Amino acid sequence: MTLFTPRFALESKRLIQLTWPLLIAQITQMLMGVVDTVMAGQYNALDMAAVALGFSITIPLMCFLQGIALALPPIISRYQGKGASGQVAFAAQQAGYLLLLIGALIVCLYPLVPTILNWFPMESGLYTITLDYVHYVLISMPAFALYQWLRNYCEGLGNTKPTMIITVIGLGFNVIANYVFIYGVGPIPAFGGAGCGIATAIVITVMFFSTLVYTSKSRRLSVYGLFNTLHLPDFKMMLRTFRLGFPVAMTLLFEVTLFAVVALLLAPFGATTVAAHQVALNFSSLMFMFPLSMGMAVSIRVGYRVGQKNYRQATTAVHSALVIGLLVAIGTASFTLLAKDFIIGLYTNDPAVSSLASALLIYAAMFQFSDAIQVISANALRGYKDTTAMFIISFCAYWGVGLPTGVILGRTDWLTAAPMAAAGFWIGIIAGLSCAAILLGARLYYVVKHQPQRRVA
Repeated sequence: MTLFTPRFALESKRLIQLTWPLLIAQITQMLMGVVDTVMAGQYNALDMAAVALGFSITIPLMCFLQGIALALPPIISRYQGKGASGQVAFAAQQAGYLLLLIGALIVCLYPLVPTILNWFPMESGLYTITLDYVHYVLISMPAFALYQWLRNYCEGLGNTKPTMIITVIGLGFNVIANYVFIYGVGPIPAFGGAGCGIATAIVITVMFFSTLVYTSKSRRLSVYGLFNTLHLPDFKMMLRTFRLGFPVAMTLLFEVTLFAVVALLLAPFGATTVAAHQVALNFSSLMFMFPLSMGMAVSIRVGYRVGQKNYRQATTAVHSALVIGLLVAIGTASFTLLAKDFIIGLYTNDPAVSSLASALLIYAAMFQFSDAIQVISANALRGYKDTTAMFIISFCAYWGVGLPTGVILGRTDWLTAAPMAAAGFWIGIIAGLSCAAILLGARLYYVVKHQPQRRVA
C-alpha cells in the first residue's frame, strides 16, 4: 500500500511543485481567449462574433499541435530518469522537426479557409472579419508548433516555471497588441476583430522566441545540450513520436468538439439557453485547469520514474495525483455550489439566464469528480506511453455515450415527458465523463499492475 507513506509525501510534494506553475500558465492561456472576446466586443458586436467564430475554427488546429507536442514530456523524462542526457536532445530535436512539419502543413490550409467558411452561411461583414482573423492566426502556426515544442521540452524535464512566466508576460503583451491592432494607434489602422488575429500571431511568435532564448541560455538545461549538436531528421523517431502524440491530439479534439457540438445543438432552444450553457461551461472549464495541470505533472513524474525503473514510485506518483485531484475537486465543487450566485453575477444580470445557469452549475459541480479522475488517469497513461487505449476510450465515452445520451435527453421525449434541453445535455456530459473516468481508471489500474514492481533506491 503506497498511500500516506514517506514515498507518498515525496511524490505529492514534487507533484505540487510541478503543478502550480502549470496551473497558472493554463489559466493565463485561457484568459488570452477571454481578453480577445472582451476587447473585440467593446469595439463592435459584429467583431466579437467574428473572433468567436474564428477562434472556433483555429482552436482545433492548436489543440492538435498541442496534443502532438504532449508526446515529448514522457519521452524525455524517461531519458532523464535513465540519466541518458545525450538522448534527450536527439529525441527533442526529432519532435521539433515533426511539429514544424505539421505547423507548415496547417499553413497550407490558408487558401482553403474561404471554402471552409462557406459551409456556415453568414452575412458578408461577419465573413470578411472572420476570414481575416483565421488567415492571420494560420500564418503563426509554425511559431505555435515550435513554442509548444520548447514548452514541452522544458516541462518534460521538470522545469515548469519558465512556461508560467512567459505565458503571464504573453497575456500582458496580448492586451497591448489587441488595443493597438483592434483600435489602431498612430500609423497603424484599426483592424477591428481581425486585429485580434494579428495580435494573437504576434504574441505566439514572441512567446516562441522568449522560450527559445530561455532554453538556449538556461544553465539548468545546459546539461542536455539541446542546441549543441544538430541531429538530422530521423523519420523512424519522428514516427514514434507521432504515434505517441496522435492519440493524445485526437483525445483533445474529441473533448473540444463535443462541447462545441453541444452548443450548436442547444441553439434551437434560444439565446437564453445558449447563454446559460456558456456561463456554466466557461466556469467549469476554468475549474478543469486544476486537474488538467495535475495530470500534466503526473505524466512527467511517471515518465521520470519509469525511466529510473522505479516502478513502485511511479505507482505512488499516480496514487498521489489521484488523491490530490479528488481533494481539489471537493474544494472546487463545494465552491461552485456555495458561490453560484456570485459566479453567475460575474457573467450576466439577466434573470432568465441566471436562473438556468444556476441549475446547470449544479451539474458542473457534479462532474468535477469524474473530470478529475479521467484527466489524471489519461495523463498518467501518457506517462506510461499507453496512449492508444486512451484514444479509443475517449472516443467511445464522449461520442458513444455522452453525446447520444445528451441528444436523447435534451432533444427528444423518449425517456422523459418533454425534452430536457440544456439539463439533458449536461447529464449526457456527466455520463460521458463518468464513463471515461471508469474506463481510463480501469486501464490505468491494468497498466500499473502489469509494470515490474522492482524498486530502484
